[in-house]
Amino acid sequence: MSLLEMFCNVDDFCQRFEPKWEEYQLTNGLRKRRRRPQLCMSEIMTILIHFHQSQYRTFKDYYTKYVKVHLATEFPHLVSYGRFIELIPGMLVPLCIYLHHRKGTATGIAFIDSTALAVCHNKRINRHKVFSGLAARGKTSMGWFYGFKLHLIVNEYGELLSVYLTPGNVDDRKPVPQMTRVLAGKLFGDKGYIGQALFEQLFQQGLQLITPIRKNMTNKLMPLMDKLLLRKRSLIETINDQLKNISQIEHSRHRSPANFVAHLLAGLLAYTWQEKKPSINLSHQQRALLPVAC
Repeated sequence: MSLLEMFCNVDDFCQRFEPKWEEYQLTNGLRKRRRRPQLCMSEIMTILIHFHQSQYRTFKDYYTKYVKVHLATEFPHLVSYGRFIELIPGMLVPLCIYLHHRKGTATGIAFIDSTALAVCHNKRINRHKVFSGLAARGKTSMGWFYGFKLHLIVNEYGELLSVYLTPGNVDDRKPVPQMTRVLAGKLFGDKGYIGQALFEQLFQQGLQLITPIRKNMTNKLMPLMDKLLLRKRSLIETINDQLKNISQIEHSRHRSPANFVAHLLAGLLAYTWQEKKPSINLSHQQRALLPVAC
């Protein structure tokens, strides 16, 4: 996937979205005039997404040492680094809508998991002010952290189906009903999603929640295909690992909540442009064993 190909796709989206977004802002008083920035919306979004595909660890180094030096021809109206940072919060809504546009297709097989997004070291929690009132202390199998939880649902092709961000102390089961409103079939999760009330609520909307059982639970017979797919739940854990280590959605250098969300969305979008995603190859015979058509 080339930078030009991605820019063309982003620009096509912006040409359809931007006129409606500007009209909404002017109608509701969010904007008073149609003053356009030196960089257009599609250029800002492309640069943000491309940063999360690069090997640079900080956006400042990426913008000043790579974009300004090597991409000046592709983006002839580049602004200063400080001005670009000021433009990022205005991209929150476009990035969110574009991520919805880039989501995958529901196939009847889905995997759900959450991952911690720590915003600072535990020793600096009392001094951390950027996310005061937004972030919270939470606990995972790896220990305590301070920040947020990113909840993901993906299909067997590794495509994102639903994304949800909560404070770190929110129960993994709480956002599931809202995330699965348009899904049907089978949803595979870990033991953190065990709950009779949640199972019944999802079952009523045509979605069967399948999880491992705890030691104190009665073992029940499970179809062979469901058992095999449950063992493949590591797929979404691999995706979480790639989002953190390749797309760099987690770090402790944030200075603004708005920019944190913008870079999180850009990192997720960078993943959607990844040519080779973690996936599960199911044959036609294996799919025929599933009672839900997918």
